[in-house]
Amino acid sequence: MDFNYDYIIIGSGFGGSVSALRLSEKGYKVLVVEKGKWFKAEDFPKTNWNLKKWLWMPALRFFGIMKLSIFRHVAVISGTGVGGGSLVYANTLPVPKKAFYTSGSWKELADWETELRPYYRKALQMLGATPNPKLFDADLALQQMAEKLDLKEHFNQPDVAVYFGKPGETVKDPYFDGKGPDRTGCNFCGGCMTGCRFNAKNTLDKNYLWLAQNLDAEILAEHEVIDVIPLASEGYELKMRSTTAYFSKTKKLKSKGVIFSGGVLGTVKLLLKLKQKSLPELSDKVGDEIRTNNETLISVSTADKSKDLSKGVAIGSLLHTDKDSHLEVVRYAEGSGFWKLLHLPMAAGKNPGSRILNIFSQLLSSPISWFKTYFIHSWSKSTAVLLFMQSVDSTLKLRRNVFGRMSTGVSSGEKPTSDIPASRELTRRYSEAIDGKATSFALESLAGIPTTAHILGGAVMGKDKTTGVINYKNEVFGYKNMLVIDGSMISANPGVNPSLSITAIAERAMDLIPEKERAPKMTFSEPSF
Repeated sequence: MDFNYDYIIIGSGFGGSVSALRLSEKGYKVLVVEKGKWFKAEDFPKTNWNLKKWLWMPALRFFGIMKLSIFRHVAVISGTGVGGGSLVYANTLPVPKKAFYTSGSWKELADWETELRPYYRKALQMLGATPNPKLFDADLALQQMAEKLDLKEHFNQPDVAVYFGKPGETVKDPYFDGKGPDRTGCNFCGGCMTGCRFNAKNTLDKNYLWLAQNLDAEILAEHEVIDVIPLASEGYELKMRSTTAYFSKTKKLKSKGVIFSGGVLGTVKLLLKLKQKSLPELSDKVGDEIRTNNETLISVSTADKSKDLSKGVAIGSLLHTDKDSHLEVVRYAEGSGFWKLLHLPMAAGKNPGSRILNIFSQLLSSPISWFKTYFIHSWSKSTAVLLFMQSVDSTLKLRRNVFGRMSTGVSSGEKPTSDIPASRELTRRYSEAIDGKATSFALESLAGIPTTAHILGGAVMGKDKTTGVINYKNEVFGYKNMLVIDGSMISANPGVNPSLSITAIAERAMDLIPEKERAPKMTFSEPSF
């Protein structure tokens, strides 16, 4: 069989990037297919008001780095572009607590805490993780709140994937013995989640993908895989098309192996489609056990003009509030106020009617303050976003409806909700610390539907295809040389930002793949006369 590649990797996020480098190091010929665009520092928007450069909405010809997907039970923020979620994520790289390794469908497959420990170390090194060195106004308010709650020892400055150095000073690659790109010291502008315009953020195109390309891995941007067809003997034919062209011919490539790394909304969506026709042996568990980290995103806007909550890295501080929960302060750069258009006063209630009454009651009780919050104050300078996460478990199920679109249902436990008492109490405390007013996404305020940046699961690990989609080596049940390596493989609730865990598990999966067998050299015996 004449194959174009040894492996085609669908997606260039944390799982796909690790796979590209490690397979290339082992001698395999690799292609990475990414639906988003290539981005240089100058391509990122100055603020999130530049929707065309920030949002991924191809129907409107918006080809940015962030996608917002809304379902019945949850709204999901995800990333696009070469480097996947690393372009838009908040850089934070925490190691999960013990419960992550001993729960979920994977708990009996390995001693995960011990097994993954060296891979967490490797991932931290590869991503250039270092503790945030400096606290700013939003972080100091969280520190003050921690002291009042007698939780001072549980406040810390997390490891982040940022090159600090000297602000604004460019140096030769400080990470990979000069084999990587030049880096520039962070200026703490707070613009990490609209794309770093100052070359300080350690996105995947500056480490894993950069090094993979140096080993001849290829990256095909602005293309989406639409079919994966098993060939008669071995390998697969992949069909793909352009995501940015008005008209596109279908490309066909053959590969010995396939790795799905398109994130939950890419991988699970494609697997559900393929199960109906091209890959019927896929487990019935595809789309099941979707997790959201049981999180809420609530914004608090201060009336104190002396504070600048936009300064710092995207997430520069966090507080562990109990054994299951923690709170992080998130920020956007000065001028990035788009989110206020989608925010309403934080409200609770048993139904939308009571919630709407609650919202109007708040607006009428202090109309001048709310007017200033929405129309006078700079939203990003005056607003801190509180990201609350729990390791408490509940799961959803993603399904493909008759129109080919994705929908959600409850799989087990309670459905996700933004009405988490612990989150609301912490929000109240933080609001007191900065003299602020709390708002949240309109869907949270009106319907209690939470927003998450950490959608996980849908192709989880199991002992067989009745309990999972992949085995403990990330191999897909029922198909040879097919793996899932991205957020959809996460098989328990980490309760923390998951990028580091995805990277570590990907490193382990790649370690289990052998070196490529080389064709034997021809040898000749000497003639005898």
